[in-house]
Amino acid sequence: MIVVVDYHKGNLKSVERGIAAAGGEARITDDAALIARADAVVLPGVGAFADAARTMEALGQTAVVRERIAAGVPFLGICLGMHLLFEEGVEGAPDEDDEASTHNARGLAVLPGVVGAMPKIDAAGRAYKVPHVGWNTVEPAGGADAFASPLFAGIAPGEFFYFTHGFIAPEGPFAIGETTHSVTFPSAVQYGEMAFGVQFHPEKSSDAGAQLLRNFVNIVKGA
Repeated sequence: MIVVVDYHKGNLKSVERGIAAAGGEARITDDAALIARADAVVLPGVGAFADAARTMEALGQTAVVRERIAAGVPFLGICLGMHLLFEEGVEGAPDEDDEASTHNARGLAVLPGVVGAMPKIDAAGRAYKVPHVGWNTVEPAGGADAFASPLFAGIAPGEFFYFTHGFIAPEGPFAIGETTHSVTFPSAVQYGEMAFGVQFHPEKSSDAGAQLLRNFVNIVKGA
């Protein structure tokens, strides 16, 4: 069973339907005991990092999601769910504009670094609309010719996915995909063999998103 974690942020039905269309069996729950027994975990979400982190902690979800990832069960974080993989996030924290603040919200700390605000001006001084909402391309990280991760099997570099976010993950060797909007940022990450995160919404990303969800379901079935 693929558990879709409900921490009371956003509509999860579209994610559940996307997994079902990809051939998976999904169940939405906020019950930490059920999450602890999951064969795979999907952590979606829309909202502020700090609020989501507090709610997950209050519901007893933080420790069990971290344990499931450590146990090597397949995991997919979507949008805010990807952000929560990191150590800290500024969104919704008291000092939201200061990534070095000691008041940042704590995430799952599976990946290192701080999720910060997307710049509104690029290095050349050009202004960009933030939040970043709409279709944009995903390229293999580091200028590679093709995606190396099984999450992107059958997906060509430069495919379009649907984004809606104003905060971005830090750079690091965990990045498997990248996108540019004012800056180039990690739009897909991987931890170990089974844990993934995507900045975009695959459930809203037409054929490319459907393929990515099929790939995740296949990873789950092969685990």
